[in-house]
Amino acid sequence: MEESKKTAGNDPSPTEFEVIIIGAGISGINTAYYLTTRVPGTSYAILDGRSRLGGTWDLFRYPGIRSDSDMLTFGFSWNPWVRPEKLAGGKDICAYLQSSAETYGIDKNIRFNHKVHSANWSTKSKSWALAVTNSEGKSQTYYAKFVVLGTGYYDYSKPLETKIPGLSNFDGPVIYPQFWPEDLDYSGKDVVVIGSGATAVTIIPSMAEKTKSITMLQRSPTYIVPQPNQRQEGFFVRFIQLFMPSGLRWWFRRARSIVTSTVFYNYCMKSPAKVKALLQSVVAKQLPANISINPHFNPRYNPWAQRLCLSPGGDFYEALRSGKANVVTDTIETVTPTAIQLVSGQSIKADIIIAATGLKLQFAGGMKLSIDGEEFNPAKRYTWRGSMIQDVPNLMFVMGYANASWTMGAEVVAEHLVRLLGVMERRGASVAVPRLPTSKEPMLENDVFRLSSTYMKMAKQVFPKGGEGLWDHKRSYIWDMLDAQFGDVTKGLSIE
Repeated sequence: MEESKKTAGNDPSPTEFEVIIIGAGISGINTAYYLTTRVPGTSYAILDGRSRLGGTWDLFRYPGIRSDSDMLTFGFSWNPWVRPEKLAGGKDICAYLQSSAETYGIDKNIRFNHKVHSANWSTKSKSWALAVTNSEGKSQTYYAKFVVLGTGYYDYSKPLETKIPGLSNFDGPVIYPQFWPEDLDYSGKDVVVIGSGATAVTIIPSMAEKTKSITMLQRSPTYIVPQPNQRQEGFFVRFIQLFMPSGLRWWFRRARSIVTSTVFYNYCMKSPAKVKALLQSVVAKQLPANISINPHFNPRYNPWAQRLCLSPGGDFYEALRSGKANVVTDTIETVTPTAIQLVSGQSIKADIIIAATGLKLQFAGGMKLSIDGEEFNPAKRYTWRGSMIQDVPNLMFVMGYANASWTMGAEVVAEHLVRLLGVMERRGASVAVPRLPTSKEPMLENDVFRLSSTYMKMAKQVFPKGGEGLWDHKRSYIWDMLDAQFGDVTKGLSIE
C-alpha cells in the first residue's frame, strides 16, 4: 500500500492506487466520501466512462425525470437535502451530486472518459489490474489493492430488447427513454407509451400538455400512489421540532421517513389485501368518470411485489382528468405503420411510440472479472452481506434496496468498506476474501430483489446469488446499517 501512495503522490497522472472506484454516480461519490473522511490518506481514484458525474441522473434526459424515493433518504446522510420537495428532478439531483463532490474535493479524483473493460486479480501481487481505455482513446492498465464497483444495475449502452409484434412496421420514431433524443418534437402528436412502471408514470404527465393525446398502454396495471409535492408534517411533529437544533431536525425527519417507510413496507407484506383496498380507495377518488379502477388500476400482484410508482401532486391523475391522457389495458397484436392493433380489436393511433418497458440488467458495468486470468461468472457465486462476492478478494459492489432508496444501500456498503480496511490495516493484512462455511447441506437461494417485474426476474442470471444469513443481499436498511456499524465485519471473511 505504501508503494501505491508513493506512486500517487509523485506521478501527476498515477495509475496505481490503494482503492479504485468505478462509477461517478451516487455510489462512487458516496464511497469516496467515506474513504476521505473515515480512512484519510488512502489513495483512490474514480474511473467513469462518461464525461460528467451523476451516473443515471446524467444519462436519463426524458421529460419529467425525477427520483422515486423521498429525498430525505435519497440524499446523502453526510450532505443533507434540505429543500422542501419530497421528490426531486434530475437536473436538481445532478447539481446536488456535483456540489457534494466539490465540497469534499471528490471531484478532483474523478477521471472522466475512462472506460474500464476488465479487472483481473493477481494472487501473486495481491492486487487488481484494470484494463482501461482513457480519455485519449488509448489503452492503459490501472492497479489497485481494492476495487469498488459503483456501476449500478443496468446497461448504460443498450436498452432492454422487448418483443413488440410488428414494431419494425411503424413509420414514426420509436423512443427508448434511456436514450431520449434532445430534438424530439411531440407537440400536437399522438403518443403511445408502452409500459406502466415509474418511467411511464413520469413521462405521461410531463408530456400531456404539449401532445394531442398520450396513452399509457399496459398489459397489466400497477400501483400509482399520489404524493404531496412537498413534505407534510402534523402538528405534533412540528411541535417537537421547535425544541430541536436545526441540524437535529434534519436527522429527526430522516429517521422518521426511514421508520415510516419500513413500517409501511412490512405492513404491505403482512396485510396485502388491506393495503391494496386502501390504495385503490385513494386512486378511485383521483380518476375521471370515464376511467375505471377495473381493469386499469387493479394490479394482479400485491403491493410491493413490484415497486410502487409515485405521482407527485397526483400529476398522473391530473393528466387523465384533463382528457389529454388515457390508459388502455390490453395486449398488442401487432404494430402497423400508423397505429397499434390490440388483441381486443381496438386500434390506437400513434405518431410516436415510447417503449418504457424496463432496463437491461447488468452487473459491474459489463466488465469481465477474472482471478489469475480465469474469468468467473458472479451470478454463480453467493454474495457476502450484499457487498462482496464469494471467493473474490478485495472487491466490493454497491447495490441499493428494492424497497428503499439506492443511497441507503450505498452507505451500508461504504460502512462495510471502511471498517474492513481499518481491520486490514491494524492486522497488517492485504487480502480479504469471503469464504462459504463448509456444510453438507446446500444453501437455500434467495431472489436478488424480491420483485416480480418482468425485467427484474432476470436478476438471478446477472447478479451474485442471495443465500442465507451473511450470504444474502441487503434486505432491511435499519438492521443492515446496525450490522455494518457494530457487527463483526470479519465474519465470513478470510483475512491475511
